Amino acid sequence: MKHIAKLHAGVILVAFLLVSCEKDPIAPTEPQVSKASSLSKGAVEGSSNAVAAVSVFATGLNNPRGLKFGPDGYLYVAEGGAGGTNSTAGICDQVIPPVGPYTGGSTARISKISPAGVRSTVADNLPSSQTSPALGGLVSGVADVEFVGNTLYALLAGAGCSHGFPSVPNGVIKINTDGSWTLIANLSAWQQTHPVANPEEDDFEPDGTWYSMINVRGDLYAIEPNHGEMVKITPSGDISRVVDISATYGHVVPTSVAYHGDFYVGNLGLFPITEGSSNIYKITPSGGIKVWASGFTTVLGVAFDRQARMYVLENTTGNPFPTPGTGRITRVNPSGAKETIVSGLFLPAAMTFGPDGKLYISNIGFGPPPIGLGQVLQIDVPE
Repeated sequence: MKHIAKLHAGVILVAFLLVSCEKDPIAPTEPQVSKASSLSKGAVEGSSNAVAAVSVFATGLNNPRGLKFGPDGYLYVAEGGAGGTNSTAGICDQVIPPVGPYTGGSTARISKISPAGVRSTVADNLPSSQTSPALGGLVSGVADVEFVGNTLYALLAGAGCSHGFPSVPNGVIKINTDGSWTLIANLSAWQQTHPVANPEEDDFEPDGTWYSMINVRGDLYAIEPNHGEMVKITPSGDISRVVDISATYGHVVPTSVAYHGDFYVGNLGLFPITEGSSNIYKITPSGGIKVWASGFTTVLGVAFDRQARMYVLENTTGNPFPTPGTGRITRVNPSGAKETIVSGLFLPAAMTFGPDGKLYISNIGFGPPPIGLGQVLQIDVPE
């Protein structure tokens, strides 16, 4: 069977199933960290350099993905949701079996978490899609959130006709104060009229699988893994390509983006997983790209602290396929030296720094139903 380099914002386990068809989907049954305010030995044992204090900040999330702090001090979390049963088979191009055809439902949402760790809903009934029953109905939905001033924007990854939504595309939406939303940028249509140089024909989603988004000087920058590109979206909805990553590096599955003078983008890589095969790419605002750091594995998050140290979130390490309990965070010092600060994470999906200087991680971010097991972990980063 061919290597698969698929990262759908809700189906990182798809590659596991496609390459090892005899295995069942991995379903998390218990949180990796059981109590807030407790130090998780399970999350830090095996750290090679430093030990971080880890606790559960929030629970009850449905496939948590990208997360950002808002101007009100609350943590806003994108959630993949639970998929649905709506089908567009026969209406438009579908994702090829056994991954597709997808079905969808309005089960994704955006939550906000108070400083005390209490969850409330900001917007719900957002598009969520799931793979074919053969793959356990693995889901995607809202991929990331970001603020421009006081306005909240979200990146949709579970929409589009190929995901069961003929009238709702993947794109960037603005969340209104009453919880309703307005589409400002149709990324499904844009990708279909602006193809990348080297799409992977055996691993292609017509509507894309958008993953992460950041605000830089009032404009939004989003990463799309399946086609392999980074685009700029203005608040008025204008879309332009910053860089076609596939043109230079092929189908490397870029996932996460951070900004520190330039853009720094991590990639997932191919399955089966080869340890140390993922990179951090440095991308200039004009679209120049080069490998900045290497030796990582299944990168799904990149962030910088106040001392210009880079943190890299790795979903799975030490295993050929996505494996709960093997995620970690690696810190890269300005000298280039690396140290593991947290290990043992359960399929983490994204991370962000809080105003308190602590890291916040979407943990148990992937997997089939039952839902509601997702967490946000709080990491007191060691100096």
